[in-house]
Amino acid sequence: MTQARQLQDLIGQEVGVSKWFDVTQTRIDAFADCTEDHQFIHVDPEAAKATPFGGTIAHGFLTLSFASAMSYDAVAPLDGIVMGVNYGFDKVRFLAPVPAGSRIRGRFRLLSADDKGEGRWLLKHELTVEIDGGDKPALIAEWLGMQMLAPDGRGADKG
Repeated sequence: MTQARQLQDLIGQEVGVSKWFDVTQTRIDAFADCTEDHQFIHVDPEAAKATPFGGTIAHGFLTLSFASAMSYDAVAPLDGIVMGVNYGFDKVRFLAPVPAGSRIRGRFRLLSADDKGEGRWLLKHELTVEIDGGDKPALIAEWLGMQMLAPDGRGADKG
């Protein structure tokens, strides 16, 4: 856990690196079904072989959707947190395709921490999603999250 008073000292620093996540064709197909995005470069391995990608690739939004799991794995929550909610993105750039069968992980750097009062902290992290063995990241995003602390400092996990 991170203390709210420590946040200003962490700005500009890498605050976590997630484990590797497998991007399988099964996951890509399931994402296509959920989002109704069945473009052949994602779901048709034979047709995708003829593209510059040489095979199927993950949807950019599938890659981005791993952000929550990566964050849970890599970034320590604030001490006393009751809940955190997505607040949005200031920037998202998809820089390299993620081939089916790849592994990805997230690197988090704290960009800002704004005390919004009443136990609310707006945190902005730079998220860089790396592809195992890749020379460029899959994506870079500036991700905003609101963390809400209990007024008495007792988080949901402290009873």
